Amino acid sequence: MTEPLTLPRQRLHPLTPLVRGAKLVALAAVAVSWRGLSDLGLLHWLIAMVVVLVGAVLVSAVVWAVTGYEVVGRELRVHEGLLSRRVRTIPLERVQAIDVVRPALARVFGLAELRLEVIGGSKAEAPLAYLTVAGATELRASLLGLATGAAPAAPDDERPLFTVDNRRLLLAQVLTPQLLAVPVGAAFVIWPALAHPDWTLIGAASTITAFLGVFQVPVRRVLDEWDFHIADDTAALRVRQGLLNKRSQSVPPRRVQGVKLTWPLLWRPAGWARARMDVAGYGGDGDEQLRAGTLVPVAAASDAASVAASVLAEAVIAAPVDVTALPVSRPPSRARWLGPWSWSRIGVAVTDDVVVVREGVLTREVVAVPLARVQSVRVVQGPLQRALSLATVTVDTAGGLTATARLRDAQDAYHLAGDLAARSRAARHTFAARLAAAAPAPAPSPSPTAAFEFPAPGQ
Repeated sequence: MTEPLTLPRQRLHPLTPLVRGAKLVALAAVAVSWRGLSDLGLLHWLIAMVVVLVGAVLVSAVVWAVTGYEVVGRELRVHEGLLSRRVRTIPLERVQAIDVVRPALARVFGLAELRLEVIGGSKAEAPLAYLTVAGATELRASLLGLATGAAPAAPDDERPLFTVDNRRLLLAQVLTPQLLAVPVGAAFVIWPALAHPDWTLIGAASTITAFLGVFQVPVRRVLDEWDFHIADDTAALRVRQGLLNKRSQSVPPRRVQGVKLTWPLLWRPAGWARARMDVAGYGGDGDEQLRAGTLVPVAAASDAASVAASVLAEAVIAAPVDVTALPVSRPPSRARWLGPWSWSRIGVAVTDDVVVVREGVLTREVVAVPLARVQSVRVVQGPLQRALSLATVTVDTAGGLTATARLRDAQDAYHLAGDLAARSRAARHTFAARLAAAAPAPAPSPSPTAAFEFPAPGQ
């Protein structure tokens, strides 16, 4: 058990105002755009950017001077505000994951940002930007130990689970609808330029910008998932990825709400698949959540299934089970009327630890949710389903991932929902017993005046 920690109030790194000011200048340059550069001229544009930089650094310096953080017991407290002072308190029991992010500009100065993801947050809670890389790593280890109740693990204790093949990652992005649509998008961009050959700076720059926008999605995925590596230790899953912006995530496996395996149509001839995990608390838009939950960017289907099985086993403290090999119960034949092409691919399987749903025609998917993480079970019937005596069973978790068993026989759907509810209650009791058995025995107190130890955070 990790003892409560007291870390006196500290400030962020002194170079923080400079990094934030440079980011604001970059945003201002984008806002001005090529049209603004043409109207202002190069000299006046440079002067405007210098003025923005000086102003941004001064404002950031004031914000830096009144911002600080401290750790008291099992709470992280962030002090901020100049005229209206406020203190944000984050109970570490609510922390789902802790990330160390190194944007390209921050890497120039050897700095990093610490992000805490908590239950119910719409965005990262109290991001600490910026700290030294060593300081951010050390603080993350301490906070993660307090959040999970496990002692921080040394790098040598990590067990590698998967490392992406960068050449396969590049080829996989070629085999995506976005990149295959590049010739069409390029034609729409280049044709107007050829039809009106009176090139200007603005026209050329706009054409180049539009052409680069066609490549945005596949290029961003390559930059985000380059050198992807995942390992586990006694405290958390360790995920490292990124080419320009380095990202290091630490996710306690018992915070994982489920996993999703996907076989895109264009990857299936090569036998490739990808996997992601769902962690409650990750904020941001859909792209940010997808990036944060990456488990396997691309790999042989057997390797992706193996990593998913290992993560699920860590999540519920059980033996690994290949969720792609479980026999599934299919919908009745009359479900063809509502899913003529998909009904044969739909299926559901239930064990004592997980519920698994399979579906998809062009893009095939398998969703696995630990029964100990189930929040609710719903049975839904639309008008057409009622006419055919069919129903859909949906399993909800605290994250954004749901397991949906579609087009079930109505009677079977209600039976399945009752079985899942009973199994989930039993799974939570079983998980609590496994967790208690796996927890190390507390060390004897050296004296009656020793610091009081809080109980392990509830799951």
